[in-house]
Amino acid sequence: MENVSVETKRKTRILLADGQHMVRQGIRHLLECETDFEVVGESDNGPEAVRLARELKPDVIIMEAHMPKLDSVDVIKRIKAEHPEAVILILTSRDEEESLELLRAGVGGYMLKSAKGEELAQTIRIVRAGQFVCDPLVESRLLKDGGRPRRMAVDFGEHLTRREFQVLTLAAKHMSNRDIAGQLGLAEGTVKGYFVTIFGKLGVRSRTEAVLQALKRGWVSLEDE
Repeated sequence: MENVSVETKRKTRILLADGQHMVRQGIRHLLECETDFEVVGESDNGPEAVRLARELKPDVIIMEAHMPKLDSVDVIKRIKAEHPEAVILILTSRDEEESLELLRAGVGGYMLKSAKGEELAQTIRIVRAGQFVCDPLVESRLLKDGGRPRRMAVDFGEHLTRREFQVLTLAAKHMSNRDIAGQLGLAEGTVKGYFVTIFGKLGVRSRTEAVLQALKRGWVSLEDE
């Protein structure tokens, strides 16, 4: 009788990083109900999270926004420097303030700790596939934290043209398509066309996502110059 080998899909390896034991245990319990996840480790502080990420090489790291013993921004930077393919999902609460520095450090998404288990599981699958996910409440807080832009690359944000960069910069100022068209002397339909191109280049599906990506990379500012 011929042997038939069945290839099984590898589970998503997950590291939990949160200072509260009860939070980690709650998340672990939720994720262990999913057949495609495997929780490979837990950490209650920043330095340990960096060490475990190095040793365990998880696919996804679920981390609180404020890690003990080491600033979360530094934790993310160290992990991404050693393990760039790891996706970091930040869990935050409704009363926390968000920092663009976390976004710029390389997080793959934001989710509220109050989210349901099935929402967390689906979010993990989405960020694992390479898409950025952000709770609407967190989006609004991030958009209020648009600090000064970093120096632009010569090609205006990797592969955006000068005009596309201008359109995106004005969108970050909460200007409508009509206002952007008036500001740049363009037809409103032309502005819409620029956004379609920008979305394709940045791999996003909305103006908010595009602005968040630009803020993350330090291309634009929400402050008046």
